[in-house]
Amino acid sequence: METDRHPDTVARLLVPSLALSGCLHASLWRDTSRAAALSEAQRNSHFPATPFCGLTWTLEGEGWEVREDGQLEPLTHRSLIGGPRSRPVQFRSEAGIRCFMVAIQPEALHALTGLDLSTLMDRYLPVEQLLGEDWQQLNQQMLAARDEHHCQQLLEAFLLPRWRALRGGDRPYRGRYRDWTQNLAMRAVAGGHGASLRQMERRIKQWSGQSLRALRGISRAEATFFQVREEMAAGEVVWSALAQDAGYTDQAHLCRETRRVTGFSPEELRQRIDLHEAFWVYRIWA
Repeated sequence: METDRHPDTVARLLVPSLALSGCLHASLWRDTSRAAALSEAQRNSHFPATPFCGLTWTLEGEGWEVREDGQLEPLTHRSLIGGPRSRPVQFRSEAGIRCFMVAIQPEALHALTGLDLSTLMDRYLPVEQLLGEDWQQLNQQMLAARDEHHCQQLLEAFLLPRWRALRGGDRPYRGRYRDWTQNLAMRAVAGGHGASLRQMERRIKQWSGQSLRALRGISRAEATFFQVREEMAAGEVVWSALAQDAGYTDQAHLCRETRRVTGFSPEELRQRIDLHEAFWVYRIWA
């Protein structure tokens, strides 16, 4: 089958220090500065809906968000903070771009900054508009960094003492969406002291930006995505069996949820991950 994957683009997933478990989930690095003659399609990047918040530093190049109607909205600032996303999103960049992106746990970002994440849902705003002077100093350092490893070092050096102070030490936290979602629900219940269900739901939304129901839906989609990649490696994906194993009502339910989170049917997504440059995020995430 025809592919448009480019041999000279760079996409990397960086794993944070164990001491930042429960805070940083992962970092992404995208570098197309050495890739000649990228087409418009190759300059696109597809991201799924996610409960994570995002921090983005564009060291080189310009970018746009591709709206549902195909219109381009310029990303006018080089450092952005974004809330959780209830729907997939697409970006387009110049032919040569160097960009460092961070997926950060929403509860951690709320604790570190005091931001009400429900106000950031599906939005991207300049870091300098929302955060204080210490973050502005970090911005200057990040935008002048040499490469992705330098970015990671700077970010971890900034976050580590602040995260240790919040957690009261170096206790690691491990878990994917499902574990974190369950933990979040338990925290809301434990801190409620007789509060109503509606009050606890508001607390969860303030911490995470999304409802508990939405978070559970994405956690199931994430688990299914990893299962698909495992079955692909084994040689075959049986969608009906996969839907049943993952807890969906049927294959149609799986298809609807996959399209809601990613914008594509399961089979479309599988093919695009393997064949298209624009799906680099999915390839390195798995």
